[in-house]
Amino acid sequence: MNAYRLIWGTLAGVLMLVWGLAFVPVSEAKDPSPRVVMETKKPFSTFTEDLTQAIKKNKMGLVAKASAQAGAASIGVTIPGNQVFMIYRPDFAVRMLKASVEAGFEAPIRVYVVEQGNGTAQVSYIKPSDVFAGYENTELNEMAKELDTLFAAILHDAMQ
Repeated sequence: MNAYRLIWGTLAGVLMLVWGLAFVPVSEAKDPSPRVVMETKKPFSTFTEDLTQAIKKNKMGLVAKASAQAGAASIGVTIPGNQVFMIYRPDFAVRMLKASVEAGFEAPIRVYVVEQGNGTAQVSYIKPSDVFAGYENTELNEMAKELDTLFAAILHDAMQ
């Protein structure tokens, strides 16, 4: 009889725990960084092509491009468009490292493009001035302001 009570007592405790967890509010993780988010009116693939051209037009370099979409496809899974563009330029790298070797962790600057439910692209990035602000370095801050202008121009051109 004691085993019976132990089993039912344990089961009741587990059920109460599960019942309680069912009503725990789940919150979406908040992005701690000050991202700039823009909705485009362009289809995802068109916007990613235009972004690539805008990077070149503004004399910046596409250091790398990561594609979760291509990665998923490689294992037979289809997901909406999802790409990260990593953008920088050698002269900025030299200036950055001269000002702070530790800041090298932040380069290249990333631009994230995702396909929305309606097929258009959403683009987001963290302004370089925000990326480098934590280093509290005057030379980095000056360089970051120049990069802010370049990234704004790149995204403006890509959105046209």
